Amino acid sequence: MEAKLLSRKILTKPSGQQLLGLLALVLTGFVLLCDGVLGLLTHQTIGLTLPFALSAIASASLGFWVIPLLRKLKAAQVFQEDGPQSHLKKVGTPTMGGIFFVPVAVAIALIFSGFSANVLAVSLITLFYGLVGWLDDWQILRLKSNKGISPRAKLLFQFAGAIVFCLWMTFTQPNSITTVALPFGVAIPFGIFFWFLAVFVFAAESNATNITDGVDGLAGGTGAIALLGLAALIAPNSPDLAIFCASLSGGCLGFVFHNRNPAKVFMGDTGSLALGGALAAVGLLSQHLWGLFLLSGLFFVESLSVLAQVGYYKATKGPDGVGKRLFKMAPLHHHLEITGWQETQIVGAFYVLSCCLVLLTLILR
Repeated sequence: MEAKLLSRKILTKPSGQQLLGLLALVLTGFVLLCDGVLGLLTHQTIGLTLPFALSAIASASLGFWVIPLLRKLKAAQVFQEDGPQSHLKKVGTPTMGGIFFVPVAVAIALIFSGFSANVLAVSLITLFYGLVGWLDDWQILRLKSNKGISPRAKLLFQFAGAIVFCLWMTFTQPNSITTVALPFGVAIPFGIFFWFLAVFVFAAESNATNITDGVDGLAGGTGAIALLGLAALIAPNSPDLAIFCASLSGGCLGFVFHNRNPAKVFMGDTGSLALGGALAAVGLLSQHLWGLFLLSGLFFVESLSVLAQVGYYKATKGPDGVGKRLFKMAPLHHHLEITGWQETQIVGAFYVLSCCLVLLTLILR
């Protein structure tokens, strides 16, 4: 009876530690399965398991040193005025956690890929987006306000990084890079319009992961699942980029060790923008934009919930200048919080949805 009640509680009201354990178990099992299949099909000698595991261990270990340092530097979370009131208890928790897990994962990926040109390029754009996020986090901490650099400045930085990356792809990648492959053998040659799409993908992906970062363990866990799914998708044709994805996925898992509910550190824009930039760069460079779209479905739903909220509010404005709200609060995870869901329930449900999206992507590859 007690075992039955415990199993039911894990499914309905899991703890942060239980979610971490399940996440680690699923990701480890998946990466081992990937290496087994890849070993049989392609005879690749460098698998995904070792960079994934080393990155997870290194990130988790480094957190024990960096988090107290962030606390000492008073790099504490500022309460968002438009956030749920239940998050008041999170004020004072260190933020900018991306500064310890992103660089470590990138370094391990570079070493295991033999400093591949593609991995070097993806690593640089990932670190650049992380730097943009760090500027935003630093401005928030410096001004003790929930407003960092202006949205326009942030978007300009994102566009600038995307354009430089696209210029690099123009001179180093074959002309076929502008053709987007779809399921069932369909391919669409975008030509010059591909580059406009590419810049949009960078902005959309990085902002989507940024919006998803709002509940303990959410962005880190779903990011780890999406990155490992992308690694499995591209491994046969882009093993070096697959190693990068596996390493960054492991870094996310190591971060969730400290970010699980109740969080000891938050990712901040430093981490969330870097994750979005990494996903966009790998998806474009490996020519798996459709797969990236499916894998990132959860992030885009979160973004769409914000766009829908703003659009509906503006469309329903009355003479008093006040409109109606489609959700109790956007993005979607905050709406679920206010309707009564516990944070761990939201995170658990989103983990399951992310895993389903990975399976769907691999089925439709």
